[in-house]
Amino acid sequence: MAAVNNNTNNSTISSDVLSMLNKKNGAGNDTANSSSGADKNTMGQDSFMKLLVTQLKNQNPLNPQHNTAFVAQLAQFSSLQGIQNLNTTVNSLVSGMQSSQALQASALVGRTVEVESSSAYLPKDGYVRGTMALENSTGSLQLNIYDSDKKLVLQKELGAADAGDIPFAWDGTNSAGETVGPGNYTFEVLARDNGKSTKVTTYLGHNVDIVTVGGNQSVTLNVDGVGQIALSDVKNIL
Repeated sequence: MAAVNNNTNNSTISSDVLSMLNKKNGAGNDTANSSSGADKNTMGQDSFMKLLVTQLKNQNPLNPQHNTAFVAQLAQFSSLQGIQNLNTTVNSLVSGMQSSQALQASALVGRTVEVESSSAYLPKDGYVRGTMALENSTGSLQLNIYDSDKKLVLQKELGAADAGDIPFAWDGTNSAGETVGPGNYTFEVLARDNGKSTKVTTYLGHNVDIVTVGGNQSVTLNVDGVGQIALSDVKNIL
């Protein structure tokens, strides 16, 4: 009878296995962000198998573990391993995409990109390219361009326009047909309907000076005349 009394912990051991599995499963989503040293209190595959074998060795011979409970434990661990493998695969894909994005962004140095802005630099014998982001259709669209002294350089009626992105380019010609000098100019686009004017968002071309990749693979562009912006803020690459 002594042997039976020493082995009556079968149900307790089984509960411990399930409890540790549940703890592991609850921490599964944080596995990718934790170090191996911080995982000492969770159960891995080797630990699970050792505990399972110990449970089988010490089960009550008069009341052995039921097959259903044994299979349930294996099923839970299999499910856990599948979740961990999926997390590892997803994290690898995300890391690869971030590295690829950083590599592509580095090629933007010296390129011109369109970002949300109301002013841009006109180079000598050059152009200013941009996009008007019209949210709603309008019966009259007007473009106004001002110099650094806020003097109106060009006012152009563009007529009716449908909602959407409208690309444009300015060659530095004023209302009199004369070419103005290089410098910074402010662009204003107005949608006019029923006597009411609504300002239209503009995206203007700017040069990319520096590309910075952060520790988490985040990409930041240092754009001339604008400052630091996220890669996702780029409207178009010219």
